[in-house]
Amino acid sequence: MSDEVRPAFYALAPAGWRDYVTLLHVPYSLWHLSYVAIGAALAPELRVGRLLAALAAFFLAVGIGAHALDELSGHPLRTRIPDRVLGGLAVVAIAGAVAIGVAGAIAFDLWLLGFVAVGTVLVVAYNLELAGGVLHNDATFALAWGAFPLLTGYFASAGTISAGALLAAGFAACASLAQRRLSTHARRVRRHVQRVSGALELDGGGSEPVTAELLLGPAEAALRTLAAAIVLLATALVVLRVG
Repeated sequence: MSDEVRPAFYALAPAGWRDYVTLLHVPYSLWHLSYVAIGAALAPELRVGRLLAALAAFFLAVGIGAHALDELSGHPLRTRIPDRVLGGLAVVAIAGAVAIGVAGAIAFDLWLLGFVAVGTVLVVAYNLELAGGVLHNDATFALAWGAFPLLTGYFASAGTISAGALLAAGFAACASLAQRRLSTHARRVRRHVQRVSGALELDGGGSEPVTAELLLGPAEAALRTLAAAIVLLATALVVLRVG
């Protein structure tokens, strides 16, 4: 494969402001923020102010902080953002998320401090692969980036966790697990495969060459579609509740 192949389907050409847009992993960030909105919309009463605060906290922690920490480890997105800037972004963004969470806990429900603590540990431990990367796996990703934001969004509005919320968290975990497995395959092909060869032998004697596009196409098409579907679902639920 060519050295000019982008490291992700959403990655822009490196340099300047484009690096910061790439750093946000926009489709994935919107995907995981949607879980927060879905959780809030499923609560008995949708509290818009609390939802907005939760979205801001998760955007800082995940959209900026987690992704900055991830890029700090070897620049997998090939951005030209200096390490000191990435480190600064991570610290400021995660601190901002914690501040929002603590303020929300003081104003609404002190049990939110538990969510703040768990979220902070997950962001740092997962993305820095602490303790030998024991938490850097499919199961943790599904729970931390799927179930956890949905339950946080629900609790922020409801002040409790219901059986329905747990079932919805299961949905979010399954969707995030699908995301990770598809994206892991796509990243491997884009970032580590140097050459593709071979052919698919078809019924009737025909054949189809194996190309990078053949390996990437279905996975990335599914990722784009799933991201759009989750965002649309979250938007629809919030609109229905607000209306």
